[in-house]
Amino acid sequence: MILAVDIGNSNIVFGCIDEKKIYFVARMATDRSRMADQYAVEIKNIIRLYGPDYLDQIDGAIISSVVPPLSLTFKEAIVKVTGKAPLLVGPGIKTGLNILMDDPAKLGGDLVVDAVAAIAEYKHSIAVIDMGTATTISVIDQNACYIGGVIIPGVRMSVDALSARAAQLPAISLETPPKRVIGKNTIDCMTSGVIMANAAMIDGMLDRIEDELGYPLTAVATGGIAPFIVSHCRRKVICDEDLLLKGLYLVYKKNH
Repeated sequence: MILAVDIGNSNIVFGCIDEKKIYFVARMATDRSRMADQYAVEIKNIIRLYGPDYLDQIDGAIISSVVPPLSLTFKEAIVKVTGKAPLLVGPGIKTGLNILMDDPAKLGGDLVVDAVAAIAEYKHSIAVIDMGTATTISVIDQNACYIGGVIIPGVRMSVDALSARAAQLPAISLETPPKRVIGKNTIDCMTSGVIMANAAMIDGMLDRIEDELGYPLTAVATGGIAPFIVSHCRRKVICDEDLLLKGLYLVYKKNH
């Protein structure tokens, strides 16, 4: 098995995976001030929590990161925990992905591995919706080429900004689904506005992308927030919360 790690702006997602299954998925808050030793202790403890013998079974590791200052910190932490030097998704790493962007090297590692996993599992003509700090839509065309995408302010970012900038609007939970579109109190109005509006945004953006392409897409959503939003979409959107880890495993295999 390998240790797969995705370093995001808000959360770090990691887990152990092999060709048979994903053994566990864990999350920790992204903290740029923490040192490699601190991350190593937490990673080691979490792995042991899920499987006391998992550490002895790790054959390698791979990292994707959108937080460059933490990339080297995490590489050092993983070496301390596993004794293995991890791969870092970026220029020079084999992905098998044909990226038709102005500057392919600047495409985020998380988007690359999402696309690799989506192509392997859903073939081609895909829209990959990754709902994290930002909501991204990656477009993979009929020839399985990554042709571009969309970056949108994330759901939690929007909620936090709304509560911080509007004195009378409280923080709300995304885990509580709206009862109806038209709210009868402040909480219900905000919940509907966040969840229903983001679902409608995804529906509308997918329609516009398909209009531009001239053919339909398979929509696949991932990210911790995705289940709360895509269940309210009118379009069919497949929710695959493990897409990123599966992509990391595939990229690791391509380089070994």
